Amino acid sequence: MAMHERESQVPQIELVIDQTPDKLAENQGGIAMIFKDFISPILERFHAGYFRISLSLCSQALLWKTLGEPSEDAHAFRRMLRMLPSTAFILLWSLALFALVSLSLLYMLKCYFLSDMVKSEFLDHVGVNYLFAPWISWLLLLQSTPFFTAKAPYYFVLWWVFVVPIIVLDVKIYGQWFTKGKRFLSTVANPTSQLSVIGNLVGARAAAEMGWKESAICMFSLGMVHYLVLFVTLYQRLSGRNCLPAMLRPVFFLFFAAPSMASLAWDSISGTFDNPSKMLFFLSLFLFLSLVSRPALFKKSMKKFTVAWWAYSFPLTVLALSAAEYAQEVNGSVAHVLMLFLSALSVLVSLALMVFTALNTNLLLPTEDEILSPNIGYSAANDAIALTPTV
Repeated sequence: MAMHERESQVPQIELVIDQTPDKLAENQGGIAMIFKDFISPILERFHAGYFRISLSLCSQALLWKTLGEPSEDAHAFRRMLRMLPSTAFILLWSLALFALVSLSLLYMLKCYFLSDMVKSEFLDHVGVNYLFAPWISWLLLLQSTPFFTAKAPYYFVLWWVFVVPIIVLDVKIYGQWFTKGKRFLSTVANPTSQLSVIGNLVGARAAAEMGWKESAICMFSLGMVHYLVLFVTLYQRLSGRNCLPAMLRPVFFLFFAAPSMASLAWDSISGTFDNPSKMLFFLSLFLFLSLVSRPALFKKSMKKFTVAWWAYSFPLTVLALSAAEYAQEVNGSVAHVLMLFLSALSVLVSLALMVFTALNTNLLLPTEDEILSPNIGYSAANDAIALTPTV
């Protein structure tokens, strides 16, 4: 009896097995499955060409800011725009900011998780040009911001942050053109190559807004010299050297985006829309008419909706911006009608593209059959994946 009482008084030791590592491994496995099944396919499909969307929205914000600014122009259209509440412009600017931040975060994730695909895109003759697009978008958004002026210290810091990557890409691309010569340039040159020129011109305009005239002239001259080389090369491209597929033909609109942005940049540098700005504007207007008078050129690309359609909006908006500055300088009826037409066309095209994109949001997420091979960086096939509108 005593023995039994002593045994009952012995403290019982309970062995507890900690399952925390197993739970941690299970959570990590769940995160890996989510990345593999959902995030990774999106990143594999996503490429720098999607920054066409941010280019369009940011340029629209700059257009509405320009048209709504006080001026000596007493035209009824501008007076009507000044009557609109400032909240409408802030909402547009916020939408552009949201789109640009979202696209930038996606591309940063791709750089981290799929660096090989980003490297392939950097080495591609089309994809490397769209690496200018995010920095162009940020500079356009900076120039259209309603929260501080170009004289603010934030403007100075952000200008450097956005311009340095453009200069680095310039050294890479223009250095290849210079060292490898005409044969190399005639092979790789395509309409998207003009984004490198536009990047310099947007940077020049932003610098001129700060009052940095020397920096603005530096970037303007760098862009314009290479624009002349590129423009002549594209004019003289040999048969069989057109390496741009039919689905990407909307980027032909960049032909008049570059001289339009050049006219705006020189306007900011000189302080007035003088003769050089007018000549560049007339050149862009001529190139615009040359393209729209040939709808058969875009027939194949318009059969099914793709992200490449967003390439229409940005050039039209830049042309409308140039027309607005021209109308303010000339102050004539024809100039104002032209400004009104181009501005309305730009807005309508942007709205139509937003509607088409909204109707096809579910199709923008890739399925397993549409995932690109990991060894493909930027490919025209990315844009050739059809997104049929659902009505």
